[in-house]
Amino acid sequence: MNTTVKGIAIGAFGMVLLLIAIALIVVLTGSYNVAATDRHSPIVGWALTTTMKNSVESRARGTEVPEAFTADMITAGASEYKAMCSRCHGGVGESRQEWAGTMRPTPPALAQVAYEWTAEEVFWLVKHGVKMTGMPAFGSTHDDETIWTIAAFVKALPDMSAEQYAAYDDTHGEEGAHDHEHASGHETHDH
Repeated sequence: MNTTVKGIAIGAFGMVLLLIAIALIVVLTGSYNVAATDRHSPIVGWALTTTMKNSVESRARGTEVPEAFTADMITAGASEYKAMCSRCHGGVGESRQEWAGTMRPTPPALAQVAYEWTAEEVFWLVKHGVKMTGMPAFGSTHDDETIWTIAAFVKALPDMSAEQYAAYDDTHGEEGAHDHEHASGHETHDH
């Protein structure tokens, strides 16, 4: 190995050791502010968000999706969503609870961003949750069939009006499901 290559290798190794030392200092001294009243720096926010999205995408890949999301599935999912999810994620024409806006990261308003996630990804997120976000894992308390109804409802949210959303009550949403199905002209599904 010539002297130049050897110097580059030693320099790269030294840089890696320096970065590890800096990371250990930050971790062991508690110098990074973890308070929810302080937003992440842009670089940390980007790294965490990008890691989460890529992790969900790779782990959800290959999940078997129901053939179609039926009106009954959306109706059943409405009850679950309104009981467990709307406080943090809000609804159509309905804001999240005030305290949820202080969470870091702030839970996404699913009525606006559900289209960004595939059905498989929504299912995976509901089933497994996300570390360090406040998103719980419902897989230990809910079976896959129930989780698919939640995914069906979440995927239907962006095409739903506030009136249709409100028509689903916390236990029976029969009227809202029929209104949504007729308004969209087809059953909601996403593969």
